Parts: sequence; C-alpha cells; structure tokens
Amino acid sequence: MAMSVGDTVDDAPMSDINTTPLVDVMLVLLIIFLIAVPVVIQSVDLALPKVQFEPTTTKPENVALSITGAGGKCQVYWGMTQVSSAELLDRGVAKLRAEIARQGGENAPGLELPEVHIRGDVNTPYRCIGGTIYTMQMAGFAKVGFISEPEAGSTVTRI
Repeated sequence: MAMSVGDTVDDAPMSDINTTPLVDVMLVLLIIFLIAVPVVIQSVDLALPKVQFEPTTTKPENVALSITGAGGKCQVYWGMTQVSSAELLDRGVAKLRAEIARQGGENAPGLELPEVHIRGDVNTPYRCIGGTIYTMQMAGFAKVGFISEPEAGSTVTRI
C-alpha cells in the first residue's frame, strides 16, 4: 500500500479515500463470520434411505382412499364410494375392529394392522388430505401412506 505524504507543490485538498480502516473492519467481520457460522449451522447426522420410489404391496385388508378437491370441496372416496367425514370415521373404526377380530383379537401374536393408502389429486388442497389423515388416525390406523404415480420409464433404484 502506498501513502501520500503531501510533498506536492500545490496545496489542493486530497481527494483520495483512505481504505485501510475499511479493509481492517472487513477482515475482522470475515473472521467473526468464519467462527460463528459453524456454531449456527448444526444438524443431526442421519442416514436417510436413498430410494427414488418403492412399490407398495397392496393387501386386501388395506384401505384405499382417493381424494379430490374439485371446486374447493373435498371429496373422499373409499374404493369407488364417496363418503363424508363422519362416514369415513365410522367405516374406518368398523374396518379396524373387523380386522383385529379376524386376526384373533387385540392380544393376538403377530397382529398386523391394515394400512391406509391415500391417492391425492395434484390440485387437491392440503386441508382435504390433512383432514382425511386426521380422521383415519382418529379411527385407529397407525400407518398412513401416499400412493404416487412414477414418471414413465422410471424404475426402482436403490442406491
């Protein structure tokens, strides 16, 4: 860096800006940010599965629901039958009780509860799908999954 000592002949005011203090402040801020960033960015180390999609096996005891939100009105279909929220809860409770009874009761060894598989239209509002999930959980279903349509030509890839 060079410094002007004022050995010029004319006594005109100096128009150069002294950038040394600015550089000093910037270096101090850089050091502070380099120390502070690792403290702020903390995450839990997880080993997440590397699967693009996994085909589901459809069992006859699973519940298949289709949800659309045409015109802002939620429409839930159990199989091919349209049901209201109250009917969905009643059917869910009845289905779960019947399946538990079929397997030998609540204390039966190897009890496998049915799952709920939801197919949601792309344009369906979240409140429709969220309400259906909540209703099925209130009925007693522990596993609720989503069915999607993979892109044409894609295959299952396990990495």
